[in-house]
Amino acid sequence: MPPSPLASSPYGVLGVDVDASQHELRRAYRRRLRETHPDTGGAAEEFDRVQRAWEQVGTPEARRAYDDGTQKIWNVDTPARTWAPPAPSTRASSSRPQARTYGHPGGWYREQYLELLHEWVGRGVAIPDPYDLSLVRSAPREIQRLLASAVAEEDTAVVLASLGIGFTVWNDVRTDPVRRGVQQPNGLTASPQGAAGKIDHIVLGPTGLWGMLSEDWGDSVMARRGDVVGPGIHADEHPMHELASRARSFSRLAKVKFSALAIVVPDDTTPEGVIALGAVRGAQTLLVQRSRLANLVRIGVPGVGVGGTDLFEVRTRVQAAARFV
Repeated sequence: MPPSPLASSPYGVLGVDVDASQHELRRAYRRRLRETHPDTGGAAEEFDRVQRAWEQVGTPEARRAYDDGTQKIWNVDTPARTWAPPAPSTRASSSRPQARTYGHPGGWYREQYLELLHEWVGRGVAIPDPYDLSLVRSAPREIQRLLASAVAEEDTAVVLASLGIGFTVWNDVRTDPVRRGVQQPNGLTASPQGAAGKIDHIVLGPTGLWGMLSEDWGDSVMARRGDVVGPGIHADEHPMHELASRARSFSRLAKVKFSALAIVVPDDTTPEGVIALGAVRGAQTLLVQRSRLANLVRIGVPGVGVGGTDLFEVRTRVQAAARFV
């Protein structure tokens, strides 16, 4: 699988073009080391990124290996998945019984991505491949973020489908009415067809009712004061607060109560598999690596869960209230 659409290439981290000479690379590396060194006021995390970038392209041998690897990932003859939408058969590759699923994970973000990409490139300009590596890398960050969000949702949906027949999953559930010109979850102004807010995944099973957002900020994240922060998260963004707000809206609509709320992120963006963030209106809040998600939902959070008649009743209410973006 290719890296996140938001992830900077080593050339981008060093601040040079991909066709820069080896001398230009070395000069840029030394400059970036001075700029990011903690002893001169830089951030340790950015300093580490510069060093990792140099390891990838700092020598002719390493650079060839990196460039060749990138080309192999994006070669149309390779079976490796790109950022294009997954084929239907890849959504549930296991032969084991799958969870019952509804909705189209990642679909709304892909629609917004394609619409804004065409506006950025220029109306009437043909785009042979909207998922071309160089095109995505050159697009504004807010457009890259839409694609990253779509891919994150799709990857989480595959994990949730593997939970088995005891679970039901609703993807891309609207939590607010459609209103023209309302600010969106991704920070962009909505198209007339957009939704004012959504929960990426609602999951119901023996361990309770879960609300989830699948996120990819293209950088590391951490827990702070009951929310999620990181270099790629704007100071005005409060992901868990936003998820709790959307869950509260849906709870009122469906007359149900969420047991747990989770922000799901790629494994390499946080050092811990599951981080407890506290409780909001009785719902446990968590930051979760995607590879740990299925096991967490199957086991559940201590003291939280539904069962028997309650489970059937909650499923009926969620099913009746669920509207998809």
